[in-house]
Amino acid sequence: MLKTDKSKEIIRKAELVTPGGVNSPVRAFQSVGGTPRIIKKGEGAYITDVDDNSYIDFSSSWGPLILGHADKDVVKAVQDQCEDGMTYGTSTEHELNLAQFIVDNVEPVEKIRFVSSGTEAVMSAIRLARGFTGRDLILKFDGCYHGHSDHLLVAAGSGLATFGTPSSAGVPESITSQTAVLPLDDEEALETFFAEHGDKLAAVIIEGIPANNGLLIQRHDYIRLIRALSEKHGALLIFDEVITGFRLGFGGAAAYYGITPDLLTYGKIIGGGMPVGAFGGRADIMDMLSPLGPVYQAGTLSGNPLAIVAGYTTLKKLEDGTIYKKLEENNRRFVTDITEQLRDCKVNIAGVASIFWLVFQPELPRSASAINNAGITHYNRIHEKVLNRGIYFPPSGYEVCFISAAHPENMLSNAANTLAGIIRQEAHSWH
Repeated sequence: MLKTDKSKEIIRKAELVTPGGVNSPVRAFQSVGGTPRIIKKGEGAYITDVDDNSYIDFSSSWGPLILGHADKDVVKAVQDQCEDGMTYGTSTEHELNLAQFIVDNVEPVEKIRFVSSGTEAVMSAIRLARGFTGRDLILKFDGCYHGHSDHLLVAAGSGLATFGTPSSAGVPESITSQTAVLPLDDEEALETFFAEHGDKLAAVIIEGIPANNGLLIQRHDYIRLIRALSEKHGALLIFDEVITGFRLGFGGAAAYYGITPDLLTYGKIIGGGMPVGAFGGRADIMDMLSPLGPVYQAGTLSGNPLAIVAGYTTLKKLEDGTIYKKLEENNRRFVTDITEQLRDCKVNIAGVASIFWLVFQPELPRSASAINNAGITHYNRIHEKVLNRGIYFPPSGYEVCFISAAHPENMLSNAANTLAGIIRQEAHSWH
């Protein structure tokens, strides 16, 4: 067992001044148990906690650190910007540089606006879609997460479509009444919904590849059907690429599926590890935003220069595709290695690009309802054992993992062996 005395003490003190001792709920380790690690440093593929335990980090700050922790070029860019000032509340040339880079490299994005978080980006994109179409109804999918704005915290029900049932206290039904939820991977439910409600629909929003409730890789035909139906009925298609944007390559999930969404939302990698968000798409839609159009959106820290230079430096390092190619090769090898070692344990690994997810069931699910809750329990039981072997996995079995350019092949191979060994030791008690 690793020593966690300092982490425990900090959590104890934090609980007196912060709800649950954390500033985001999953950090509390309630699902997996054990002591939340208080991290003091990240370097390359490693994070180190206040008790001086080091871990191979497969959380990567939930996705943005595609180059690893404290990449020297990104750190230098941020340090240089700090010397010139951390925020101005005015426009900077840095914003133009990053915006032009994204527009030049992502075909569906003709114009883009920066905000400060993924939640803010999605909230703004939906307001824009409603303003552009003159309609109110929004369709989302069970198993997709789009931030914590009120109108998207909607629970899925047992029927084909659920309208307006809040999934959080403090969210009035009057706010969620114009949000519908459908199951993923159900073409019949999708076609029925559009036949009944398509003429009232402002937008369909879906994660590029759902990666907040497991890694639910969708069929190409299903995504193309969503595109076709939304276009037929005059609704906008919003791809939430906060996780997949620049993680699957420059084209993200839109290029992966070979479709052109009307609007896309971004975060994570485009900030290079700093808080950031953005939404963009067709110019005629984006020009509905103030100051040109009637859809209001603003932000004091939007386009913060520290985040913008960190993101621009990160994307420039990814530009020639070499890092993407190596990441995909390493992830494929890592996923295959674990899968082969655990073939008789009914454990799978879902993987795409540099994302992977442990699946404790024989088949890879494509919808939230297909996830075996017993498998999540298995993950929760091994989590602390994995931590004690120096590997940091997200503190929830529903969360995906990421590899970075700082994870070399030998490190991944050793981690695969360690992880497979722990799972095999535990597997006898699962059946």
